[in-house]
Amino acid sequence: MSNTIRKRTASISLLDIGIFIKSLYLLMKPRVMSLVIFTCAVGFLTSNSDTSTSDALIGIFLVALGAGAAGCLNMWYESDLDALMKRTCLRPIPTGKINRNQALIFGIILSVISVGTLYYFSNLLSASLLLLTILFYLFVYTIWLKRKTPQNIVIGGAAGALPPVIGWTIATNSISLEPLTFFLIIFFWTPSHFWALSLYKSDDYKKAKIPMLPLTNGIESTKLNILIYSLIMIPTIIFPYAIGFVSLVFLIPSLILTFYYNFLCFELYNFKKNKFNSKKAKSIFGYSILYLFLIFVLFLIDSLI
Repeated sequence: MSNTIRKRTASISLLDIGIFIKSLYLLMKPRVMSLVIFTCAVGFLTSNSDTSTSDALIGIFLVALGAGAAGCLNMWYESDLDALMKRTCLRPIPTGKINRNQALIFGIILSVISVGTLYYFSNLLSASLLLLTILFYLFVYTIWLKRKTPQNIVIGGAAGALPPVIGWTIATNSISLEPLTFFLIIFFWTPSHFWALSLYKSDDYKKAKIPMLPLTNGIESTKLNILIYSLIMIPTIIFPYAIGFVSLVFLIPSLILTFYYNFLCFELYNFKKNKFNSKKAKSIFGYSILYLFLIFVLFLIDSLI
């Protein structure tokens, strides 16, 4: 009987450890990390650097780890809001799988390891930009802006726009106009992407008292801003061609993708006044993810050709 009890206790302990490890992983926002890995890799690969593959892989991994640290610290600070929203209520802290102190400690450890190790394996510029990304996401976006202004996602988008720039600096130890194009594309893409989400998730944001644009400025203003930011993507996409960074191989398909994005946003805007088509808002949110992915794929294709 005692052996059976011991086995059950051991199996329960292993299960608890597994749940804990998985919860730590989820704190790092793995979906965001995958996007960071991809955009950072594009920044590195388009630089045409002779940096070794092993150093590149280590650098990109550490940038992803830094993004995970930022996500972890974000969940630590926003655990009260996460518990109120359907979209986030199943995250590790609201469900009790991880407590706030554990999340804070884990986020700090990841930050120190990712920044310090990136400095060791790469260069001071890359490590400094990664530290700036983490601090900006935590203090400027999460703590300062998110609960105070509907422009939170506009300014806060700068943090998400830095990973491809860091990928470039890992390779070159310098910043120029070329990596700035990556930054601008993600920066101006972010508002329309998240405001489309905020339209059909407005009840969630209302419960959490987060001042997203549909709640503070109304549906009509949100639709107009989504359209405006989608149109800003046209000159933003042309910019890398204008500075000679890419060729028509990038420009033509990128413009076609952008015009279709403009069309979807115009359809949303053109819907009944002070109302929105939930299905269309969801399609804009979904397409915007595919759109950004394809734009960065085109950067890669153009650099190879």
